[in-house]
Amino acid sequence: MRAPLVLCLTACLAPLAVAQTAQQPPIFGVGIDVINLNVSVTDVSNHYVTDLTVGDFAVFEDGLRQDLTLFTHENLPISLSVMIDVSASMDEKISVAQAAATRFVKTLRPQDNAQIVQFNDRATTLQDFTNDHALLEAAIDRTQTSGPTAMYNALYIALKELEKTKTAKELRRRAVVLLTDGEDTASLVSDDQVIELAKKTEVAIYSISLRNNRAADRERLAFSQAAYVLTTLANETGGQVHFPNSLSELDAVYDRIAEELRTQYSIGYVSSNKRKDGKWRRIVVRVPGRENLQVRHKIGYYAAAS
Repeated sequence: MRAPLVLCLTACLAPLAVAQTAQQPPIFGVGIDVINLNVSVTDVSNHYVTDLTVGDFAVFEDGLRQDLTLFTHENLPISLSVMIDVSASMDEKISVAQAAATRFVKTLRPQDNAQIVQFNDRATTLQDFTNDHALLEAAIDRTQTSGPTAMYNALYIALKELEKTKTAKELRRRAVVLLTDGEDTASLVSDDQVIELAKKTEVAIYSISLRNNRAADRERLAFSQAAYVLTTLANETGGQVHFPNSLSELDAVYDRIAEELRTQYSIGYVSSNKRKDGKWRRIVVRVPGRENLQVRHKIGYYAAAS
């Protein structure tokens, strides 16, 4: 069994390429800023590619190639915020949504944890972070529909809560899985504020947008704005947005998200840019030897400010 990766505080950090076991997540020393990336790779048929090694990846920050200090393709523990829209418009959909969300949380392993959040004009945590499937499923069953939609408020709170679960000594994937059927109508937080906060976190956002009439929606400015925000959040954080055509596709969408979270590569590096200027730095990850692959990850981060 390979030992967990320990990054020690030294004057000179040599490049590493170590695969960890799922039972022993990497441990990091204090004082080292490791840029962590969860990377999803798919082929031309949209199947996840799981046979890549550290030598297959090239990571660039602002155009400069970076030396990898972390690489693993093991099943790291996951923390999820499972968010369900319970606004009045979801009334006829909620039973199917509950069944699909219950099926989704059943995929969580003992090392994973999740919280259940329902939102309409306010966000309510029905179950705080736990790995107990029975508690999660009971919380999903308690969701009730009423009122307008304050999606941005709820997302903002969920991102803050997930950031609180972050520790310096454990590498853990964090994600929001959000189900909604409409645009935001009641938030005090703006879409720009949510996008800006998402860019500052290490949380991937996966959104499922349910609509009854997509042809009509394309003519509506409000829904176009909602679709734009969900797409932007996915692109910025390395997540994905899904627009299923019917409720019957909901199980397959949740299954797809669960599969992605289990098959991601975790890559880390210490930036060669040592300036603490608080500026945005753009990241590009490539697989040079296999250009037909699609690589998805968060597209950048803010440097620490002095």
